[in-house]
Amino acid sequence: MSQPFQLAVCAEMLWPDKPIEWRAARLTERGLGVGLWNWPDHDLDKLAAVGANYTIMNGYLEGRLTDEAGAERLLATARETAEVGKRLGVDRLNLHGTGLGEGGIPIPHHAMFSPGMELRARDTLHRICDLAEEMGVVFTLENLNPREHPGCPFASTGEVLSLVSAVNRPQLRINLDLYHTQIGEGDLLRWCAACLPWIGEIQVADNPGRFEPGTGEINYPVIARALHDMGYAGPVAMEAYAAGDSDAAVDAFVAAFTL
Repeated sequence: MSQPFQLAVCAEMLWPDKPIEWRAARLTERGLGVGLWNWPDHDLDKLAAVGANYTIMNGYLEGRLTDEAGAERLLATARETAEVGKRLGVDRLNLHGTGLGEGGIPIPHHAMFSPGMELRARDTLHRICDLAEEMGVVFTLENLNPREHPGCPFASTGEVLSLVSAVNRPQLRINLDLYHTQIGEGDLLRWCAACLPWIGEIQVADNPGRFEPGTGEINYPVIARALHDMGYAGPVAMEAYAAGDSDAAVDAFVAAFTL
């Protein structure tokens, strides 16, 4: 038995009664990377003292890809966040098509999309890549599903792949979230293969419920074997809640991606 992937877990979603630094330490003790969401919510000194491998963190505070004002705000908060990321040693800084508010609802909500929005988004992502190159960091663009994030521009797996492949720079990769792909498109193995050259991280949770592998309809052991056969050996992170005990949820994730 082996673990061909770089396994990590989102610390925000497990052990909800424990401080975030305790959760990071617990995952580190288990030999796993640690994913974070928004850095302003936490004591950075305590997180840094853990000595964890922080694999991914939300890479901006505000802004969006689709218009000049939103792009300027995105770039400004991405620069601020990249400084924090370097302090913690974060591997990847994550982006979405627009800022997400309470319950994951996009800010602003886009009901319609104009033809020029994709060109603006590409331009904004090139500027993000210039920033990343200057600061020595890597950004990822994550796909989302329309049921839980209605009105988010460039959220589908296909749209994220189109943008990242068009920009095609090493400073920008895909954060392929298979939970969102399952809800939005399905056909997970073909999407993994299509996105493979640009994947920076794969995130997983089962559906329905967004719990750990083995609680829903997604056959993650089959996906793990297929990813290995495709030659993928990069990061795989569980971004899921625990259906019951948090340690048991981590056990199930590790087992699903152990070949």
